[in-house]
Amino acid sequence: MPIQESLNMSEELFSLLISSGILLAAIIVLRALLARFIRKSVQSTELRRRWLVQTRNALILVLFLGLVIIWAEELRTLALSIVAIAVALVVATKELILCLTGSIIKSGAGSFNIGDRIQVKEFRGDVIDQNLLATTILEVGPGRITHQRTGRMAVIPNALFVSEPVINESFTHDYVLHVFTVPFKREDNWQAAQVALLKSSNKHCKPFLKEVREYMKKVSEDRGLEVPSVEPRVTLQIPAAGEIHLIVRIPTRSGQRSYIEQSILQEVFSKNDFSKKNGESMVATAPKPDSKPEKSDH
Repeated sequence: MPIQESLNMSEELFSLLISSGILLAAIIVLRALLARFIRKSVQSTELRRRWLVQTRNALILVLFLGLVIIWAEELRTLALSIVAIAVALVVATKELILCLTGSIIKSGAGSFNIGDRIQVKEFRGDVIDQNLLATTILEVGPGRITHQRTGRMAVIPNALFVSEPVINESFTHDYVLHVFTVPFKREDNWQAAQVALLKSSNKHCKPFLKEVREYMKKVSEDRGLEVPSVEPRVTLQIPAAGEIHLIVRIPTRSGQRSYIEQSILQEVFSKNDFSKKNGESMVATAPKPDSKPEKSDH
């Protein structure tokens, strides 16, 4: 049976080749006859040349259409095979294609650069390398509110950038506006804590406040944005009944967010007890700890 099928296929192929040869010979002969007729009948040189070119192009088109008709079944089979191979290739390399697409998206959007601190889903850290397939970060954490490196490295496939938003915590690079939350109960003396936090924030940010103001002004002008206020501020938030959160926003150098935050918190809470006792804020009796926060978040 396989031999018989092979013979049938050979006969079909031979028949198609014969038909193609006959068509090609017919076109060549017809072109020669038409060219001779045009040269004898048309006197104008320009018109003769135009007719010869148009005739040649028309016969080439007829040849092409004739070959397509002759080989239609084989071309259809070939097309189906190509489509099947293409589908299998896409399925097999789906993740690779998504990674390449994600690389194009993040590059085109300018989402981040080497050295920026980013967050994608649960991954958060400083970018140290990126290529067409993956982005490598040094993890920062634990959680989303701390700024210390954990010593772990994470390799993020670029496919995530296709479907997940990217948070760039280093958008302004050299200086950033850092925000942290201090929770209190409703009965605590949060008013005194608000004053103390603001006073300490102004103290620690004063040495570079002018630099931050000028830097933010320059960034805003370059990007066409409104210049943000860089002065430290402490605002209120009530997330639930009986709770009050003090939201502290301070300007700081990009690499010293944790250091400034810890300095403020240590200064404020080592000297004061804001729990409500007899209607007054009590001064802590414990001695001030000797330990000081490190000046680098890393």
